[in-house]
Amino acid sequence: MAEEGFRKYLPVTFLIGAGFFTMGLMDPLYDSYVTIFLSKYIPYKSIVGILMSLDNIFAIFLIPLVSAWSDKTRTPIGRRMPWIVVLLPLSAICFSLVPYAAKTSLFALVFLLALLNLFKQSVRGPVVALMPDTVPPEYRSEGNGVINTMGNIAAIVGTIFLARLMDVDTVLPVIGETKDVLAFPAAGILVVLATIMLLCFVRERKNFDETDIPEEKQSFFTSLKQVYSHSDKSAIFVLISLFCWFIAYQGMAPYVAEYSILTFGISTGKGALAAGMVGVASAIFAIPMGYAASKFGRKRMIRISLVAVSIIVLLQFVVSLLPQWTNLPASSFVYIFWGLMFCFGIFWICIVANSFPMLWQMAGFGKIGLYTGLYYTFSQAAAIIAPFTAGVIIDMVGHRGVFIYCAFFFLLAFFTMGKVTSGEKTDKAMHIQEE
Repeated sequence: MAEEGFRKYLPVTFLIGAGFFTMGLMDPLYDSYVTIFLSKYIPYKSIVGILMSLDNIFAIFLIPLVSAWSDKTRTPIGRRMPWIVVLLPLSAICFSLVPYAAKTSLFALVFLLALLNLFKQSVRGPVVALMPDTVPPEYRSEGNGVINTMGNIAAIVGTIFLARLMDVDTVLPVIGETKDVLAFPAAGILVVLATIMLLCFVRERKNFDETDIPEEKQSFFTSLKQVYSHSDKSAIFVLISLFCWFIAYQGMAPYVAEYSILTFGISTGKGALAAGMVGVASAIFAIPMGYAASKFGRKRMIRISLVAVSIIVLLQFVVSLLPQWTNLPASSFVYIFWGLMFCFGIFWICIVANSFPMLWQMAGFGKIGLYTGLYYTFSQAAAIIAPFTAGVIIDMVGHRGVFIYCAFFFLLAFFTMGKVTSGEKTDKAMHIQEE
């Protein structure tokens, strides 16, 4: 089947992308507006950063465990789908209620965010693992490009279209007052529809090759130890690298909407457009970057992209100084900032779309859930640390200091990726043996 090329797997990969659509819809709106909701109660960005890490604290525990549990799940509808059809609708309900909780009290908001992230982070691993369950290893860069395209189409829908609903000021049945609310229930409805699409059209693989699955049942932590004790340390260096680049990205993402509103004087509804530019670029370039990595090498394309994003965030720092250098209105430079965010998205999606396939290439079918969990363990650990440290920087020197912080960690990831020696599409999976 693999000899027929990736084209054979393209339709089902787009359908699997409906799962990524749900995450791409919720995550940018969460990052853009929850920071603002919390800031109404809390004046210090460092404390806001700690609460913004709540989702990542849940993720670092839940994603690896649920991913590994889904590896062993066997039901008539598959091993990933039972988790998806229960947890995604619950996530949608909680997400829809976030702005109402924000208007009630800080306690109500934090409680609902905890509930939302319990469901949303639990389902993330099974959603991600659907694609490598279906697509052969040599086509996973292209496949990851496709599902990242779907995720970033959702980011466009959320940050460019739904976010504008935050400026709508009217009263609707059931929803009530819509100002600073409407985008969230609208996104929740789309998440439920995407879940229905997944259930109706995606059929998971059921004829498992037992040679791909460990003969003895192993705990997640036993398998994790085996990964670290393997003679080839490439997986470790990929994980360290992604920790660094997510430290950079997650330091910027929660504050970029607020930064745009405060620096350029734009409305709340337009605040998410900076993240929207990243989504537009990522949607356009996700598939081409997957093909580029397939041709030129995953490691090479990731390292080139890390240099590019480092330069771009340094240019963003310069743009933040232009109003005081030129004495022109700050609003005059918002389009330059959005343009740089678009360029950032081009190279950011190359990093994201090709790092996952490197780990999957090392995993083999029986360990895909485990390696998916490891990816999220390291990325979410970074996302726990980053909002707080970036918040401290903002409290000390202002929002623009975050761009210097980001450049440092992107460059650090460039150097650690230089030590990776496997994970390309022609490499064989690691055969992990117990000591």
